[in-house]
Amino acid sequence: MPSQLCVYDLGAEQVRLVMVTDRLIEAPNWDAGVSALIVNAEGRLFRVPLGAPALDPIETGFAQQLNNDHGISPDGRTLVISDQTETDGSCLYTLPIYGGTPQRITENTPSWWHGWSPDGETLAYTARRNGIFDIYTCSAKGGPETRLTEGFEHTDGPDYTPNGKWIWFNGQRDGIMNLWRMRTDGAKLQQMTGDAAQNWFPHPSPDGKWVLYVAYAPGTEGHPRDLPVELRLMPAGGGPYQTLVSLTGGQGTINVPCWSPDSKRFAFVQTV
Repeated sequence: MPSQLCVYDLGAEQVRLVMVTDRLIEAPNWDAGVSALIVNAEGRLFRVPLGAPALDPIETGFAQQLNNDHGISPDGRTLVISDQTETDGSCLYTLPIYGGTPQRITENTPSWWHGWSPDGETLAYTARRNGIFDIYTCSAKGGPETRLTEGFEHTDGPDYTPNGKWIWFNGQRDGIMNLWRMRTDGAKLQQMTGDAAQNWFPHPSPDGKWVLYVAYAPGTEGHPRDLPVELRLMPAGGGPYQTLVSLTGGQGTINVPCWSPDSKRFAFVQTV
């Protein structure tokens, strides 16, 4: 199915179509320079200039089996990718923003990146250890990992608030996937949604006002692609949500941080 790369403007309450491609593209990040988006497709990473949209390859060296869990450092100088070319499961690597040789960060696999602390010091990621998916952190330079969650059937999608005080994530209990937040050491766990939807991939806005996420229909298992889903917005402190876009998507729509630096827009992918 063709992929559409789109931008939603909060002020205008409108969707802008950036490009259409027959390739499966996923998980847009907003370049810190505001002039481009970064997506993955077919195991590779691409930059899409907003002024002249096209899939411009980013050199990732040996890493040729990237999934859709990639992102940009707070200072805009570094990319983080999740790749399994040389390992038996996904592993985190960093490389220069315009491409280069990846440097391995996580020792244990599989690990899937999702968040970078605002001070640039720490990476947050989902990892499967002993068959359990939990949220972990480690230094952005590598080293020992710290497990932050327990007691969930499945967790995913950790992303930091811009003040660095909270990590939002989605966690499943009793078969229902809700949004949660916790302090960066795992303390003060709070459930932030409680409706019947299966809620995934929360992304706090850079101005600290909102959290964007994707909602599947009740009873959906996992986060498959090509299903009817909604992009929802809720206040950063919790409260009623509003549905901004109803679309066909899911997996790859907003798996990673996708806000523009000014919080006025966000990018997403849908299928048609």
